[in-house]
Amino acid sequence: MKAATLPVELVDVHTRFGKQVVHDGISLGIHAGELLALIGGSGEGKTTLIRHIAGLSKPDRGEVRLFGQPFAAGTYNERRLRRQRFGMLFQHGALFSALNVFDNVAFPLREVGGLHADEIHTLVMSRLALVELDPQQAWLMPSQLSGGMVKRVALARALALEPELLLLDEPTAGLDPERAAGFVKLVRNLHDSLGLTVVFVTHDVDTLLALSSRVAVLADHRILACETVEEIMCLTHPFIDNFFHAYHRRDEPMTPWAR
Repeated sequence: MKAATLPVELVDVHTRFGKQVVHDGISLGIHAGELLALIGGSGEGKTTLIRHIAGLSKPDRGEVRLFGQPFAAGTYNERRLRRQRFGMLFQHGALFSALNVFDNVAFPLREVGGLHADEIHTLVMSRLALVELDPQQAWLMPSQLSGGMVKRVALARALALEPELLLLDEPTAGLDPERAAGFVKLVRNLHDSLGLTVVFVTHDVDTLLALSSRVAVLADHRILACETVEEIMCLTHPFIDNFFHAYHRRDEPMTPWAR
């Protein structure tokens, strides 16, 4: 029986910034439908790794494979179609400040081409509904949005092309606990309803506990472990001890949010 194709596979990835070693032989397979968290200390290359997956940067050595193919493999059209199979939410949203909400979400649809204006309108409004934004909010400018709304608009844009894979860089950074909990719940609902594979970087324990099915720990320039949260919390390592310090001393259930 043929093994299922992995949406993301990292094979012996090495990354340096000048003399600084960031990744020293990282290999990781991410399975279809899972919610995989990337955690690690400052400078361990979490965001760099997710940028490698998105093709925004290249490792010095090793290979990034998307849906069974090296990122740069194939013809121009094959690479373009492969890129359309994933969407990315940047840490601060990265909305175009000169475009309103509608045009931000419509941007990837217009870039692909071949869609009429009424089709784009329907698709944009459906994506805004997916992230629980009202139709009238489509005409706001980014400067008029709260931090939580910026995240939701950026998520709607990441979902514009109906991707199978969703990459999130610090999805709850900058949000208060209530808005962070709401955003995590939204991502989980989208994961369940759309069958998404989700890979996210986080430094927030609550987000990790509420959202992840597996956790990849970046430490000492490598993947220290990639297991469930419960299994990761049983490991002995300075980073893991510090990361979960507040939860190690709790008698209450492991996560305050419904999983």
